[in-house]
Amino acid sequence: MTRLDHIGLNVADLAAQAAWYQAALGLRVELTLRVDPVGLDIVMLISDSDGYRLELLYRPGGAPGPQASSPPAAVLTHGYGHFALDVPDLAGSYRRLLGHGAAPVLAPGPSPEAGVSMAWVADPEGNLIELLSRNPTEATG
Repeated sequence: MTRLDHIGLNVADLAAQAAWYQAALGLRVELTLRVDPVGLDIVMLISDSDGYRLELLYRPGGAPGPQASSPPAAVLTHGYGHFALDVPDLAGSYRRLLGHGAAPVLAPGPSPEAGVSMAWVADPEGNLIELLSRNPTEATG
């Protein structure tokens, strides 16, 4: 058996993104390290409640790659498009992230998948985050 351990996200401002993900998603710093041969700094964040990790990576000289502004645009480029979090309160989670400075992308509503509701936001650097609820009775308002 396998399980997802972490998602790696290259960022332009390591400290700012680490602070944002800690405040917005309640993650905590599990470890920080530096890979001197390539000048890479890493902050590994972890969700104590779910065990998932988000690895933030920064290397000087990095440049932005293609970045989608919406879910349909994200599937026009091969590679990373977004990550998704299953949340118990979709509307509340959406509002919470907006309150922490996330940009609204798609307000809570039905997903194309039957019985699933979803919303989308972008973090302060524009990375897409999907929020979803597999609870068919949850209101999305």
